[in-house]
Amino acid sequence: MRVSSRKTGSALSHPPANWHAVDWRRVERNVRGMQIRIAKTTREGDWRRVKALQRLLTRTLSAKLYAVRRVTQNQGARTVGVDRELWDSPESRWEAIGRLKRRGYKALPLRRVFIPKANGKERPLGIPTMRDRAMQALYLLALEPVAESTSDPNSYGFRINRSAADAMSQIFKTMCKRVSAQWVLEADIKGCFDWINHEWLIANVPMDKGILQKWLRAGLIYKGQLQATEAGTPQGGIISPTFWLM
Repeated sequence: MRVSSRKTGSALSHPPANWHAVDWRRVERNVRGMQIRIAKTTREGDWRRVKALQRLLTRTLSAKLYAVRRVTQNQGARTVGVDRELWDSPESRWEAIGRLKRRGYKALPLRRVFIPKANGKERPLGIPTMRDRAMQALYLLALEPVAESTSDPNSYGFRINRSAADAMSQIFKTMCKRVSAQWVLEADIKGCFDWINHEWLIANVPMDKGILQKWLRAGLIYKGQLQATEAGTPQGGIISPTFWLM
């Protein structure tokens, strides 16, 4: 199936010459327009066209610019992966755009770190390299419209423009009626990020399966040793939370 980029508005009419010349309003408008089309097609159930639109979005300059900006302006922008590389200059960010290609892409192992939790325990994090983070951010742009279109309307975790306050408001609306349930049950999935089945993810997450497999099987480096990743997804990966909406 061929989808014209001219109709999607995803192409920049005047490609920038460098990082400083990027028209970010145009970039955001282009990405948003493509995401709206993916969401609409998802609701129509045309999965073949959804796949084609996702593939088109991940190949556009606008999406690549957006992805690089996200990983270089968030809280983890100064955290290195196993290659110790940072994109901390306009030149390195501009060069990074050309490296966001499917062909020849190979995910590097995660860097294992531990951060303290409130209960005194430690939370394990897997830190991808900058390039792997940017690739995750790129493919997340194509996955989010599908996840948001198919997720439960009353789920609030890891959702765009949703918060704990929204969940509290919905609980109040549900519980304030005379015929409301009398009990609220709380449950937690132990080690959710650590133990999710890879085969299930590959079978059920509607994205490029080849790219997903590379992330899941990249392994991790801990104390100088390479360890296989046979289950779970990294807490520290940009795209991981969205998997739980599928």
